[in-house]
Amino acid sequence: MREPALRGQSVVVVGGSAGIGLETARLARTEGADVVLTARDAERLRHAAADVGAKSTAAFDAGDPAAVEGFFRDSGPIDHVLITGPGPHYRSLAEITFEEARLAVSEHLLIAFWVARHAAPRIRPGGAVLFMGGTGARRPRRGLALVSAVTAAMPALTAGLALELAPVRVNLIAAGFVDTPLSASLLGDQLDARRQELRETLPIRRVVGPTDVAALAVHIMANTAVTGATFDVDGGQQLVGA
Repeated sequence: MREPALRGQSVVVVGGSAGIGLETARLARTEGADVVLTARDAERLRHAAADVGAKSTAAFDAGDPAAVEGFFRDSGPIDHVLITGPGPHYRSLAEITFEEARLAVSEHLLIAFWVARHAAPRIRPGGAVLFMGGTGARRPRRGLALVSAVTAAMPALTAGLALELAPVRVNLIAAGFVDTPLSASLLGDQLDARRQELRETLPIRRVVGPTDVAALAVHIMANTAVTGATFDVDGGQQLVGA
């Protein structure tokens, strides 16, 4: 028997109604934490909270600066905050609109920056802000210029904030393909083919799931020696270019 890694701590999951956020909340509860879930859809939040035994929920759009500020202003002390993202925007320069390009940047860099700004004063020393990013656009490819730029910027933002917000820790999880409802919505009828391709090509010979990412997230929360770091979890996807 061991002591639960997060006993007596509080974890806020921004984007916690499904996928990686929900699985991280589930594991954090197993490890003894009180969990607060936030997302835009109040009904989905209600079901998610019942599923994992969350302490409370808050329905708001993380892209609304005033809503983010208000949520953290009214919150009590926090130990950890996980900020999940809406997924990448795979549009070429010729196809993307200015509004889509603005959202591609704001939904990742700016939301992460703004949540960190308002969460940090509430986080106890040794606690952590944890961002979600990706690995898929690290290799430049046609049509992925903007995604690649955001992917490259996230580690720099993480390192800079780790210094600025200390002793609050700031880290980044960079995931490859993760088998979540978001991935299903992006791939549509190509999902099964993509899963099979990854099973055949990844060194781990299986598809990465949200529980894999959740396990890493909880470890980073519990390990108070890590800050300013980027942790990859992609099953070796970058090694084989899958």
